[in-house]
Amino acid sequence: MIAIEKTTEISATGAGWDVERVREDFPVLTQTVNGKPLVYLDNAASAQVPQIVIERGAKYLREEHSNIHRGVHYLSQRATSAYEGAREKVRRFINAREARECIFVRGCTEGVNLVASAYGRKFVSEGDEIIVSEMEHHSNIVPWQMLCEERGARLRVLPMNDAGELMLDELDALLGERTKMVAVGHISNALGTINPIKEIAARAHKFGVPVLVDGAQGAPHLPLDVQDLDCDFYVISGHKMFAPTGSGVVYGKAELLEKMNPYHGGGSMIRTVTFERSTYADIPDKFEAGTPAIASQIGLGAAIDYLNSLDRRAAHAHEQDLLDYATRRLNSIEGVRIIGTAREKASVLAFVIEDVHPHDVGTILDQEGIAVRAGHHCAQPVMQHFKVSATVRASFAFYNTKYEVDKLISGVNKVVEVLG
Repeated sequence: MIAIEKTTEISATGAGWDVERVREDFPVLTQTVNGKPLVYLDNAASAQVPQIVIERGAKYLREEHSNIHRGVHYLSQRATSAYEGAREKVRRFINAREARECIFVRGCTEGVNLVASAYGRKFVSEGDEIIVSEMEHHSNIVPWQMLCEERGARLRVLPMNDAGELMLDELDALLGERTKMVAVGHISNALGTINPIKEIAARAHKFGVPVLVDGAQGAPHLPLDVQDLDCDFYVISGHKMFAPTGSGVVYGKAELLEKMNPYHGGGSMIRTVTFERSTYADIPDKFEAGTPAIASQIGLGAAIDYLNSLDRRAAHAHEQDLLDYATRRLNSIEGVRIIGTAREKASVLAFVIEDVHPHDVGTILDQEGIAVRAGHHCAQPVMQHFKVSATVRASFAFYNTKYEVDKLISGVNKVVEVLG
């Protein structure tokens, strides 16, 4: 077992990644489903949680549970130290300039809503424009639509090509003096496309336009340096990166966060309250009203400790090897079409089988103990672009194996034999 506060890299073996050693850290992977070993390929929806993160959450509940920040007693101070310690771990993990630039939220959905509300309601007016990409998750579309409807603004769409790559030359034509935000995913949850965030930010900043990045899929799989990317906001879901549900982060440049209005009102986010008016606390407290998900955010800090204990470069190479291997094998099956063939991809392999509904594929694979996602993946505009109602999505993490890919391929072949 790896100690939470240490950064002892798991030793590389063979091709550079000791996957069997890593799997020992994830107790859920040892179980069987329908009498067969679990093959968990639904990591883009939620990644599994390592034992040390489970134990850290249990330790808080068993030994440290108390409300944070305002208590002078021992347990409150201990819980506050763990909670704020997690914030500092986030800061280092994403290379933010200051810990106060890291706002704790329940996940990317709340994070985008926070920015759309707190930034948008202050700076977006009638006739202004918000740019989103065609491949966005609903969480990075609907909040901006709601803002546009409320403010009389216009939502504009950066298109993608049939490989699932953004058409960046179109971005310059969309940008203008009325543009108030560009919102784009780091990695598409439906296609696996890695978007060139640094270039998008540079183009947007020429027009003085801030950029929000949906990092739900980026944070678990790519090294993060928000200063190098020069994005203005970056949102993270903890449950995608081996932490408990209910944890997440909005990174925002301090100069923008300070100008924004609070998102929620209540305890913790105030400086003074009278019946005439209230004044607000400094960031990050201004955006963290009420009692937070203390155990979950401490768990996020433990997940970051765990990720820092790994050789992240070898982990990424292993995931890419799995993706390449699975892509080659799926392409060899007649009647299977892969959706999303971008040159730069990570961890997601979406496909359809001719004349077979993806839900039927998912059901048959589940009978073989294989967990995949079947549906529109909260990305219906992507499905509309590729003229499909849904896809089957296999998504990989560093604890998956080529044997599991072989099981997936065997299951797909069974579907084709039975239903194709």
